[in-house]
Amino acid sequence: MGGKDAGEGGGKAEWLIYAFVARGTAVLAEYTEFTGNFPAIAAQCLQRLPAGSSSAASTGPDGRGGAPVRFSYACDGHTFNFLLHRGYAYCVVAKESVPKNVSVAFLERLKDDFMKRYGGGKADTALAKSLNKEYGPVIKQHIQYVLDHSEELDKTLKVQAQVSEVKNIMLDNIEKTLGRGEKLSELQDKTSDLHSQAQEFKKQGVKIRRKTWLQNMKIKLVILGILLLLVIIVWVSVCQGFDCTKHET
Repeated sequence: MGGKDAGEGGGKAEWLIYAFVARGTAVLAEYTEFTGNFPAIAAQCLQRLPAGSSSAASTGPDGRGGAPVRFSYACDGHTFNFLLHRGYAYCVVAKESVPKNVSVAFLERLKDDFMKRYGGGKADTALAKSLNKEYGPVIKQHIQYVLDHSEELDKTLKVQAQVSEVKNIMLDNIEKTLGRGEKLSELQDKTSDLHSQAQEFKKQGVKIRRKTWLQNMKIKLVILGILLLLVIIVWVSVCQGFDCTKHET
């Protein structure tokens, strides 16, 4: 693969160093542009994941996919982040300074895409590294997308975390309320407060997406304006004016 060293500096381009998808302990596809011993370390971490973690993430009480299980290890200035789901392990190696939500967003995106493409298909019987050629470039695309949209993804995950935290707090309050035998009307008031706070967090998420869309549109309009200006300049230069129908007699 690539021959760049994953050293200091480099900006966002060196945030996410290496990533792979594995079934059990067999790496099916991987991608990196850097040289180093992180693939070997990541493989060792994969081998040493807590016993039963893969099976715990395989199925839920209803027989479907259970909740993903996450692990993270720190080594030599990097974090080795794992997400286990339905018998598959998704890993990304990131610089220790990279915001945690960036790695989380990448792993979630990688998991969703991989399951959409291969869930219940040939990945269940694929040999080690056999998906490298077709899925390695896809991993690269996901890395680039997350790096390009890191701020937006970070804000979205923070809003989701806040919503989840509020929900858990309110559910805990409801349990305590039922335990104390408080009136139903008071319980309804607390439920309404939960709904209102959830709606407010949802509005914040919409504002973030709208702001990002407007910024992208401004960039596109500027580029379009520059292209039009270049066309006009070329036209005037070739025709020595705006009228190209004039001919010398």
